[in-house]
Amino acid sequence: MTTTFATNALLEHSGRRDPTIVMKHGAGGRAMRRLIQETLTRGFVDIEVDGVGLAAMDDGAALRFGDRWIVVTTDSHVVQPPFFPGGDIGRLAIAGTVNDLAMMGATEPLGLTCALIVEEGFTFADLERVQQSMLDTCREAGTTVLTGDTKVMGRGELDGVVINTTGVAVADAIVRDSGLRVGDRIIVTGNVGDHGMALMAHRHKLAIDAELYSDVAPINRMIRDALAAGAGAISAMKDPTRGGLSSALHEMAEKSGVGILVREEDVPVNPVVRAVAEMLGLDPMHVANEGKAVLGVRGDDATVGAVLDALQRHPVGVNAAVIGECVSTRVGDVVLDTGLGKRLLSEYEGELLPRIC
Repeated sequence: MTTTFATNALLEHSGRRDPTIVMKHGAGGRAMRRLIQETLTRGFVDIEVDGVGLAAMDDGAALRFGDRWIVVTTDSHVVQPPFFPGGDIGRLAIAGTVNDLAMMGATEPLGLTCALIVEEGFTFADLERVQQSMLDTCREAGTTVLTGDTKVMGRGELDGVVINTTGVAVADAIVRDSGLRVGDRIIVTGNVGDHGMALMAHRHKLAIDAELYSDVAPINRMIRDALAAGAGAISAMKDPTRGGLSSALHEMAEKSGVGILVREEDVPVNPVVRAVAEMLGLDPMHVANEGKAVLGVRGDDATVGAVLDALQRHPVGVNAAVIGECVSTRVGDVVLDTGLGKRLLSEYEGELLPRIC
């Protein structure tokens, strides 16, 4: 029996389509990917582009420009609360867009746009704090805001402030998230789960002995050095934001047509993050990050070591580690070696920690 697009459901465990958008459709898991693939990209993916367009579902788009590439990405930020340990929505907006460009291999952003939507009643002091944070993060990343737009909405029509940023860069070569091959090693550039757990602990005022801090940071300069050290050996990159490390690995494996074997003991996790996650029944591998990247690296041990050394020389990459490799079995799946056995690493359908980026 054939079906129309309209009846091709966003299939849930019940086998039925949700009649309305719900929070899980923005949480970075399978439900969000289906929403984008089956609804939002319809028609646009049929239009050919000279490069990497919407159909690739990558961290950005890349268009040929002579013998180079113009890379463009955009992101909207709705984090709640807007100020949290380690950062705020302003730092998040700049770093998130800079990092998406970097994941395509574009580590020298030409500039960003910024669209700001503010709720009536948001204080000038908080707005100035957000603006200063954006400026400081731009300086850290070596870029600036070039143009923007501002809107104000009525009290109760918005939750504080929403920021959209778009970034543009030029790159000599691009890196896709679908470039993994069997034998490639998988590197994560630092402790996983920091951002999501810091937001949750702060939002819900969890009583813990040690404060958690978000990892939000621009990582473009670290990635630039890793690309140089790898000399073409970095085969794929993705930042594990919503959905965490698990979602990023699943998407990379599926697109690349490989399986990924991860050694659980090699995945770096802050002990406080691990303890709080266990208390809440969460797995840090499913929790969002805002200053980390997942890299696929091919080549011999010396090449992988050179990339790892380049990452570890940066403050945000000191805990970078090789956590696994790509395999020919279980294509599209992520298998976790626990040391006592192997199991499939799950990917969340949708909402785990809403409104964190």
